[in-house]
Order: sequence, then structure tokens, then C-alpha cells
Amino acid sequence: MGVNVPNFGPGTDPGVLRDWARTVEGLGFDLLMLSDHLAVTPDVAEQYPAPFYEPFTALSWLAGVTQRVRLGTSVLIVPYRHPLQMARMVANLNQLSGGRLVLGVGVGWAKQEFAALGVSYERRGALTDAHLAAMKAAWDNKDDYRGGQIPIWVGGGSDAAMRRAVRLGDAWHPLRFSAGWLDERLPRLRSLAYEQKRPVPALAPRIVLRLTEKPVTVAGRLVGEGTIDQVMEDLDRLRILGADTVILDPVGDDPEETRHPQQAWQAIATVAARWNWEKK
Repeated sequence: MGVNVPNFGPGTDPGVLRDWARTVEGLGFDLLMLSDHLAVTPDVAEQYPAPFYEPFTALSWLAGVTQRVRLGTSVLIVPYRHPLQMARMVANLNQLSGGRLVLGVGVGWAKQEFAALGVSYERRGALTDAHLAAMKAAWDNKDDYRGGQIPIWVGGGSDAAMRRAVRLGDAWHPLRFSAGWLDERLPRLRSLAYEQKRPVPALAPRIVLRLTEKPVTVAGRLVGEGTIDQVMEDLDRLRILGADTVILDPVGDDPEETRHPQQAWQAIATVAARWNWEKK
């Protein structure tokens, strides 16, 4: 079990990030993940306002204030950086953290940010594939790039994302979906793996965490939304479907929630208490 921690928003600063990390680790979670944006253009700022802490820098800071919890990106936007730069940063961070890094990757969506960085939005899928292949080659063949076995989780729910997960990833990392959606997509993942004559990647989804007092019964309910009993049923269903790791996303769409992290901490503490109790 892991937690996606906000590294952006009006309530976020180095001290809050440190408190998030210590809370996540102290509650017994296995993984802490951060998001990625480089140029906070208007389309990005609408959802993820400044300050936005660059994930490699922030994860390096958090590696020094934690001991056990794994650290990762959900997700790193691969086309934004040169592949050899990423390969070295990832390898170094994995070494400095004691082999605790998980690299979640994606192609990106913010057209204005692509334009600001001088990167082709239309070629983002092809660039992601080429960059990942170059990174893996650097890790395999260059001594100063080696950082151990770094898991790659490929984000996204499209066929292209699943093909990428089969070909270049260790896990498929779908993000925030409604109940029943994953049941429909997993057969497609297995079919794509069969077509490419490759193993089916592990399943490592990221779900919302929205605890309510009364059950959520509306159509389109998101996995992870509802009473604690509903959330535990969702987690059990994900386990049955083969999920290796599940990442909880406890901060909503309103950036003002970053000013009150205690609410999110209470939510993840509630899940942790039930999860640990049910495992005994």
C-alpha cells in the first residue's frame, strides 16, 4: 500500500512534505509517490498551482528524512527531459536512497507545458518509448548510470499505455478509475501481452481516497470513494484482480485541501488501521 503525496499547492512547503513523509512511513505504508510538472503553465496551474516541487529534488529531500518507505513518481512525464539526464538522476536517487526508488512514468497531457519546454505534444508517445528504451540501455551498459533494478510503472489507461507497459514496464499503473472499469481492461492487457509474446505486467493502480459517512451508491462511483467498508471492499477486489501494490490518492481536486493535510492524514490512518487489522 502506498500514498500519492501532493508536492504542489498553496499549503505545501518543505516542512509539510517532511511531515507527509514521516506520517506515511509512520503509519506503515510501503510507498510514497510524487507527481511531476516542470513549467507550471496556465493549464497546469489550474489543477496544480504553485509552488510545485520538482519530483527528483523533492524525493532526494524525502530520502534523507525517511528510512524504510519506498519513494516514487506518479507519474514522471518522460518526454520533458533528456533520457540520459533522467537515467542518471533516477540511478543516483536509487543509490542515495538505498534502492528504494519506483519510477512511475507517463506521456503527459498539458499542451501549453509541452510548448513552453519546446517538446512536441503530437510525438509525446513516440518520445516516451524512445526515452524509456534509452534509459534502460544506459542502466544496462554504463557503469556510472547503474542504480540497481529500478521498477518502471507505466501510467495510463489507453491501449497505447498498456502496450508500453507490456513492452517497457514492470507494472501497469492505471490512475483513478470507476468501479468495474478495471475488470473490463484487464482482459485487454492480457491480450496485448499475448500479442507481443511477453509476460503480463504486474498491476499497481492508483485510486482516490474519499471517505464518507454514508455509502456512495451513484453510478460511476470511483474506486476508493465511500465508507471505510466500501473502500476495504474495493481494496479486496483489487487484490483479487491481482494488484501487487495500490496507491491511495487522499487529496481531492481542490488545491486548497493542501492547506489542511491533517484531513488526508486521518483518512490514510483510518485505512491503515483497518488494513493492518485485517492482515493479522
